[in-house]
Amino acid sequence: MLSDKGTNIFSEIGKFFKKNDATSAMNAIMDTTKALRLSEKRLFGSESKCNCKLTQLQVLGLLMLFPCFMIRNAYNYGKSSLCGLFDCKKDVFYRFISNESYDWRKILAVISLQLWRKTQEKRTCDKTEPVCLMVDDTDYPKRGIQTELIGKIYSHVTHSMMLGFKGLFVGITDGVSQMLLDFALVGEEGKKGNYGLKQKQLDARFSKEHDKGSHTAMRIEEYNRSKIALMIEMIRRIIKRKIHFDYVLADSWFACAEVILFITSRHVRCHYLGMIKMGKTKYTYKGKEYTANQLAVLFDKPKKGRSYSRRIGCYYITVDVTFAGRNVRLFFTKRDKRGKWNGLITTNRKLDFFEAYRIYSRRWSLEVVFKESKGNLGLGKYQMRNFSSQIAMTAITALQYNLLSTARRFSDYETVGGLFKDAAIGSVELTLTERIWEMILEIVRMVAECFNIEDEEIFDTLLNRSDKLSHFVELYQYKTGKLGTCET
Repeated sequence: MLSDKGTNIFSEIGKFFKKNDATSAMNAIMDTTKALRLSEKRLFGSESKCNCKLTQLQVLGLLMLFPCFMIRNAYNYGKSSLCGLFDCKKDVFYRFISNESYDWRKILAVISLQLWRKTQEKRTCDKTEPVCLMVDDTDYPKRGIQTELIGKIYSHVTHSMMLGFKGLFVGITDGVSQMLLDFALVGEEGKKGNYGLKQKQLDARFSKEHDKGSHTAMRIEEYNRSKIALMIEMIRRIIKRKIHFDYVLADSWFACAEVILFITSRHVRCHYLGMIKMGKTKYTYKGKEYTANQLAVLFDKPKKGRSYSRRIGCYYITVDVTFAGRNVRLFFTKRDKRGKWNGLITTNRKLDFFEAYRIYSRRWSLEVVFKESKGNLGLGKYQMRNFSSQIAMTAITALQYNLLSTARRFSDYETVGGLFKDAAIGSVELTLTERIWEMILEIVRMVAECFNIEDEEIFDTLLNRSDKLSHFVELYQYKTGKLGTCET
């Protein structure tokens, strides 16, 4: 049992990792987390009761560290080395993540803002480099039909319908680090309004009444809203938190009049850069309306605007047009003369093609975030029926990634995945320490019996007079103070 309810759980765990190469990854993570200034009142709206085993902050801290200790979920916690240090049952975590009074959007924002500012204070790259918001969605495939609000979605990866959710995320990057700032879980209602399910499947879904005005109820309200409207709301919240950014990067789904009008409004003070669909959308050039394909054909000649870049290995065209009453610049590009034109749109008419190409390529870093989060942190693979737990675990996974991303920034690791793997290896030391300690206890008992010596005399010699066993002394002192029976 923790003797002090205000104890920083990251500092406590950090005591058991020696300052050596084998645990450098874990030390980098612990150093990052120990610097966080967190308040229960601010994050959760209330403080923990004095008789609880673990405070709300400590439960959150343990959940954030689960992947580093190879703990897949709360059910596996009982078999982990962390359970040996913080003795609580899985129900503590299940109750925590299903609590509808927690505002996970606020919790994610408060902690992520601290981590982001930490990276910007010691920004090693050129400070003239633009900071970009990245907007994209990713699939949350599910197997069980008995999940609240589950439905079928169209996957642009497999080009087929699948059971699950869509996770819409807004990330931020300065060209070196990436973080997740906000998200929403959405569904696809479909033309029939049945989410692609039969009535029997709809009836089989888990359902629960949520208090009106609760944070879960607000999240459920987002479930059927358009991604464009949700994207604009997310960016507004980021602006209110005074996070500076220069560009919003997105794919062709978000290249619409509503987004362009929002980005060019006075209070945003940034530019939009994204792909466009080569479809029926009209752009005004010299008083006439053209589709993107018509503009590309119009300028598809060397003397009229088409150029070739050997550096990038593609043809490109730059055209200034008007869209939704705003002055924008279009870029068209293709790899060879027979290929199809692709288009980019930006509200920054001073941007040339090469700079636009370079900046937009950063949007793919969000795809890397999705890949690493799904492969290492289990993003979207949560086996919970209630929607509030899906929201909570998505926020916790985002915090886990942001923590790893910040730790990587101040270490020698090239990727978040590399840091994660070394952290998981380093955490084995804590498990081995506990096992060796149990062996020491058994040896002490055997020696005491053979030579008729008191256990305390042997412990005094081993623990207080041996510098080599100082690491076990800390574990011994900590574990002997873990007495208690009540749970949160």
